[in-house]
Amino acid sequence: MTYVVAPQAVTALAIHGTSDTFPVRRVYCVGRNYAAHAREMGFDPDREPPFFFCKPADSVVPAKSGQTLEIPYPSETGNYHYEIELVAAIGKGGRDIPLESAVEHVWGYAVGLDMTRRDLQMKMREMGRPWEIGKSFDQSAPIGPLTPAAEFDVASDAAIWLQVNGVDKQRSSIDKLIWSVAETIAYLSRFFELQPGDLIMTGTPEGVGPVVAGELMIGGVQQLGEISVRVI
Repeated sequence: MTYVVAPQAVTALAIHGTSDTFPVRRVYCVGRNYAAHAREMGFDPDREPPFFFCKPADSVVPAKSGQTLEIPYPSETGNYHYEIELVAAIGKGGRDIPLESAVEHVWGYAVGLDMTRRDLQMKMREMGRPWEIGKSFDQSAPIGPLTPAAEFDVASDAAIWLQVNGVDKQRSSIDKLIWSVAETIAYLSRFFELQPGDLIMTGTPEGVGPVVAGELMIGGVQQLGEISVRVI
């Protein structure tokens, strides 16, 4: 069989301490999964069922350990926001995954950024339309190297944080997730059959805000290291 156009190259995440990589299949994102962030976005943080949106696999910008990524300020926006997130990478697929075994489906964890054209997202929200142009654009998901699941305590109170030009902007802990990683996987697998290579961006804490060209974002999750991204 001959393809009439060249197949898309595989997007793959680096893995700490090895030359191996993790191929990305789909990127699922959890919306408003920290109560304080829900409040700053104008919503009641009651524990309603989680909701999701997706980013294309090729929106992921993989980072290597110690690397500062450079990503361009995107088109058609004047309000480009950072959102630091814990990312879970699925290594074993399944449908209707039981809560008690859900984290066994995770291959590893990473630090990621859900970059957002906030003005376009809010405009679409006000019009009752999908968020894709605000969330799913090119290079909207810089993600650092993966750490194997056995080396990270996802049930801990590990700190999650982001600085812009050395100034704290977001600082919380992953135990403040409204829906835990296990609960998110179990719920999501009721609607989609999860597959190896899927990523789940688990939501961002409070403190989201804009960046402009020239600014440097450094964010991290305790035990998982940091991601460094400069807007150009």
